[in-house]
Amino acid sequence: MFGYRADGKKVKNLDPIQRLMPHIMVSRADAQNSTSYDFPCGPINAFIKKEDEKGEKFNYMHILIAAIVRGTALFPRINRFICHGRIYARNCIQISFVVKKVLSSEAADTTIKLDFTGHESLPEIRDRINEAIQKNMSLDTKNGTDKIARLFSIVPNFLISTMVGLLKFADMHGLLPKAVLDLLPFHCTAFVTNLKSIKGPSIYHHIYNFGNTGMFFAMGKESLQPVVRNGEVVPGKLLPIRIVTDERFCDGFYFVNAFNKLRDLMLNPETMMERLEELPQDTIVKHAYSK
Repeated sequence: MFGYRADGKKVKNLDPIQRLMPHIMVSRADAQNSTSYDFPCGPINAFIKKEDEKGEKFNYMHILIAAIVRGTALFPRINRFICHGRIYARNCIQISFVVKKVLSSEAADTTIKLDFTGHESLPEIRDRINEAIQKNMSLDTKNGTDKIARLFSIVPNFLISTMVGLLKFADMHGLLPKAVLDLLPFHCTAFVTNLKSIKGPSIYHHIYNFGNTGMFFAMGKESLQPVVRNGEVVPGKLLPIRIVTDERFCDGFYFVNAFNKLRDLMLNPETMMERLEELPQDTIVKHAYSK
């Protein structure tokens, strides 16, 4: 209420244009920007193989999420969000992703949301992801997100819109407590989908008007493409990642630099093997998760 929220702090001292943007482009659907990156698989595969020989198991999802977390920690302004015409700095780095319990068209999905400080190393992030997936793989397991979705779905259809409307109203006015916000997967720094795991192509996935997710990352199946190597055009295996962002809370120059850093991290995963001790601060507001 009055600009206060459980999941973020209002950003002050914005320049006039940026302050107006949420009122000019009212919804995230108005403000979506899309970009694509094709990562050479060679450096990533070489890292995975080297660590596997040491008994350390990593996969592409571990590396992508770790790169998003580390990149967000180094460029904290991409962890802002818009709500009710105001720009907020998120209290922590939150990543949501969907897990299919069984690789079957009939099997249920479940959504996992993890909180990070930005200090975490790649092994720490891998362990958090693996632990969360393991807890949610049982067909009988229902996490908090599953339970709240179930609660909304068991009421008569004509009441669902009313309940969702009340939820949106409470969210818009900062009335949702942190315990509820923690269960909602659409309130996060970034939503990640791994279509590579089901051999699907990458897509430009929309960001939701509900919630406050500012970025959506979609990783697709790698493919052979012509690349230039040592001055010659040769076949190369590339990993496609498509990114959709809300452009209103961060300028393009900052986004480009942040994603260039993310690209460097993806191609050099070994740089994330140690914890990040010092976190840069948002130039306008100090993040609650900085330590």
